[in-house]
Amino acid sequence: MTGLVLLLLYVALFVGSMVAVAFVTRNRTRKDFTALKTVTFGDESAVRPNRAASIISVLVIFLLWGAFTGSKWAPFHVPGPFVGESGFTYTAQDAAGQTDDAQVSFIVHPVGEDVAAPEPGAADGFAEDDTGTIGAYRTELFRVTSNDGEGATVIAVDGQEIAPGRTVDIANGTVTMTPRGSLNVRPDTGFQMESIWLPAPEEVVGAFVDIWQNGYQNFTLIEHLGWSLIRVLVGFVLGALVGIPLGYAMGLSGWFRGWFDPIVEFMRPVPPLALIPLVIIWFGIWETGKIVLLFLAALWIMAIAARAGVSGVNITKVHAAYSLGASKWQILRHVIIPNSLPEIFTGARVAMGVCWGTVVAAELVAAQKGAGMMIIAASKFQQTYIVLMGIILIGLIGYGIDILMRKAEDVLVPWKGRS
Repeated sequence: MTGLVLLLLYVALFVGSMVAVAFVTRNRTRKDFTALKTVTFGDESAVRPNRAASIISVLVIFLLWGAFTGSKWAPFHVPGPFVGESGFTYTAQDAAGQTDDAQVSFIVHPVGEDVAAPEPGAADGFAEDDTGTIGAYRTELFRVTSNDGEGATVIAVDGQEIAPGRTVDIANGTVTMTPRGSLNVRPDTGFQMESIWLPAPEEVVGAFVDIWQNGYQNFTLIEHLGWSLIRVLVGFVLGALVGIPLGYAMGLSGWFRGWFDPIVEFMRPVPPLALIPLVIIWFGIWETGKIVLLFLAALWIMAIAARAGVSGVNITKVHAAYSLGASKWQILRHVIIPNSLPEIFTGARVAMGVCWGTVVAAELVAAQKGAGMMIIAASKFQQTYIVLMGIILIGLIGYGIDILMRKAEDVLVPWKGRS
C-alpha cells in the first residue's frame, strides 16, 4: 500500500512539475518569430536535458524520501505510525453462556523506549481488564481469557463479532483472533516506513560522517571505495583491450564473425552473477577471481559495440577512400576506427555501468575491503543506513565516471552525429 501511494505521489509531482515549468517558460519567452522556430519531432540530436527538470527531479526524490521516513529535514510528512495510549473492549462468554465485558488498554511507543503499561481497572465480573505495551510497527498478542475463568472465550470486540481468523477494526488499529482464541493487536502503521526498511536521510548522512571519520571494519571509506574503483577499472580495461579488437575482427572478416559470433551471442545474455561459482572454481576467491568476473562483464559488451561501430560506417566513405588509393590499413586507421568510436564510447559507458553493478557481487566472496563488501557486511547486521549509503556512493561514483566519459567523447570524437 505504501509503495502504491509513493508511486502515485511521484507521478503526480512529475506531471505537476512539468506543467508548472512549461507554463513559466512559455510566459517568460518572447513571442517573436525566433520563438516559433522548432526542430523536427524525433530528432534525438536536438534533445537536451532540461536543467530545471533535473533539479526538480532530485528535490522530489529527496522530499518523498524524507516524507515517507519521518525525516527532520523534510518540510512535510505522510501519516506515520500511531504512538500513544489506546484500547478496546471485548466481550467474553463463560462455559455457562454468561457474558461480561472487559477493557484492554495498551500504550504504543517507539521501538527501544521503555514504557510502563497502564494500570488495569477493577473487575466487576468474571472478565478482567488487561494491559500491555506495543512497539510502533509491531504487533502484540493478548491472551485475555487466561484470567477470565475456565472455558471463557471472546465473542466480540468493540461490539463487533469476532471468531478465529477474523479481523475487526478498533480505534488506532486492528484486532485479529488467533486459532487458539487469543487477540493479536496491530496498531496503525500509517504510510511512513520503518527505519530498518528505509532510514531517513539524516541517518544515512550520519553513517557517512561516522565511517569517513572512523572507517568500517578496519579500513577507511576511501580504501573501500578505492579498491572497488581499482577492480572495476582493471576489469573494464582488460575487457576493452580484448573486446574491441575482437569486435573489429568480427566486423571486418566473415571468418572471424562466423567463428566468434556464436560464442559472443551465447555469452552476451548470461548475467555475470551466474558465472560466480565457475569463476571461484577456476580462479579462486581472491583478487584474480574478482578481476576475471569484471573482465567478463565488460568483454562481450565491448566486442558487440566495436562490431556495431564497424557495421555502421558509411560505405560511401570506404569507397571514397579506395578511389583515392588508400590501402586497407589506411582505411582501417582513417575511416573505420574514427567512425566506429562513437559506438565504442557508448558501449564503454554501458560496460562501465555493468561493471559497477557487478562489483558488489564480485566482492561477495572473501573480500576484506570494497564498497560491495561494506554493503554486504552491513546487511548481515541489518544496518540499512550503511547499505543505503554504500549504494548512493556507488551510484554517485558511477555517475561521475559516466560524465567523464561523455566529456572525453566530446573531446576525442567531436564528429559524432555528423555524416
